[in-house]
Amino acid sequence: MEERPPALDAELVRETVLNAHGNLARVQELIAQQPKLVNCAWDWGGGDWETPLGAAAHTGQREIAEFLLAHGARLDLFAATMLGKLDVVQAALAAFPDALNVPGPHGIPLMKHAEAGGEPAAAVLAHLRSLAGT
Repeated sequence: MEERPPALDAELVRETVLNAHGNLARVQELIAQQPKLVNCAWDWGGGDWETPLGAAAHTGQREIAEFLLAHGARLDLFAATMLGKLDVVQAALAAFPDALNVPGPHGIPLMKHAEAGGEPAAAVLAHLRSLAGT
């Protein structure tokens, strides 16, 4: 059986996710220190898992999200929504229409991620509203 590498330090995981809500410089330092943190996830309890990219996505932290993606973060629907990637969002929701109502970290809906993206995500927000009938 192949031996697995040790788990990432829990405090570094927590710190990375916390800082991905708005502290780009610290996120950069942490990823430089331990590149595998780019895809870590913190459990806030009750199955509320959040990655650094998830934190950046629901808070509209475009620069942090783009940094994480450039360093190997796994793109998800919530980040694509905040970043205004209309083609990605349309394709995902065409394939999985119920994803429109799947909550993200902290139970934050997809629509709120589009709102957090501001003007660059305006077309995504309009698309989501049309699908939701609002």
